[in-house]
Amino acid sequence: MPYNQVDRELKDLEDRQWELHAKFFDGLANPTRLKIVELLLERGEMNVREIIEAVQMSQGQVSNQLACLKWCGYVTSRSEGKFVYYRVTDTRIRDLINLARAVVADNAENIRACTRIGNR
Repeated sequence: MPYNQVDRELKDLEDRQWELHAKFFDGLANPTRLKIVELLLERGEMNVREIIEAVQMSQGQVSNQLACLKWCGYVTSRSEGKFVYYRVTDTRIRDLINLARAVVADNAENIRACTRIGNR
């Protein structure tokens, strides 16, 4: 394989890794999904009705966000009777959230004033 072809394939692989990492953070970039994850970290496990009440959104909206979180591996679910309970899948998510809180606390004014990243 020519050297340029190898370089191109390595660059493509690296680009896919960057895209995957960015997509991971996008999963937590949605305020509702982040709130749900933080609630689950705080309470351990919640059923859909409890989550709906906590975030004050419709069942459809909450279910859509939970489906995204579950699909990407942030949360898992279990059924018990007519209820579905959710919990955070990986304990490292707590560490990630705590680290983000610390960084935000140290840079809150700069983040708040940033005009380069979309407003929510």
